[in-house]
Amino acid sequence: MSNPKPLVIKIGGAILEKPGALTALLAVIAQLKTDSKVVLVHGGGCVVDEMLAQAGFTTVKKHGLRVTPKDQIGLISGALAGTVNKSIVATANSMHLPAVGLSLADGDMITCTKSKLDLAEVGVPSPKSSQLLDVLLNSHFLPVISSIGALANGDLVNVNADDAAVVICQLLNAELLLLTDVNGVKGGDGEYLTSLNNVQAKLLIEEGIIAGGMTAKVNAALHAANQLRRSIAVASWQSPEQITKLLAGQGVGTQIQPDECI
Repeated sequence: MSNPKPLVIKIGGAILEKPGALTALLAVIAQLKTDSKVVLVHGGGCVVDEMLAQAGFTTVKKHGLRVTPKDQIGLISGALAGTVNKSIVATANSMHLPAVGLSLADGDMITCTKSKLDLAEVGVPSPKSSQLLDVLLNSHFLPVISSIGALANGDLVNVNADDAAVVICQLLNAELLLLTDVNGVKGGDGEYLTSLNNVQAKLLIEEGIIAGGMTAKVNAALHAANQLRRSIAVASWQSPEQITKLLAGQGVGTQIQPDECI
């Protein structure tokens, strides 16, 4: 039985550093694509950090989000939309999984406005047109989308990859799976939570239990859950077989819950 909704899977750059992890995930996606339309959205923070360091730049983050000075946007765009994106696409194609590399700026899919969080060249994305993705998905391609967008004036901006995945999910009314290098979100006792709502998340963030990049990931998932009115899974790319369980309706990782309707 085919899955009625497309599936958006978000991965970070860490998956590229573990031998065999990307190919294991792509093998599962290849199986899924017989029944489902799949879109892969990626970040690549570790690759960006390495390239910036080689160029003599330092990396600054606020609230788990990368500050992107104007003199770094070229390097960051090249790392994400170039090196990381084409590496994933090439690996997929080598596995006979036809993939097409894109950025958020392609096909007028996404429009961005400047972030108000004092992060310099960082964009906040909004869905615009699904036409390009519809064509690719209906032609059985795997779109691989980097988190580089553009403002209305054409200036490139860096977009948090979790936010990028959320906006693609909104564009396609898709299911969303945020894959990370851990099995979900931990609670105060150090154990992974099976579910998490907005009230619980705010408390854990205030207490510093949810911190760093996980803060941005949880906030993006909460936003998506409320926009789509359904739970969003945060799980590990180290167990790609979980994806089939998710599509079968089984709980995997931490399920981020939407606010209750009032």
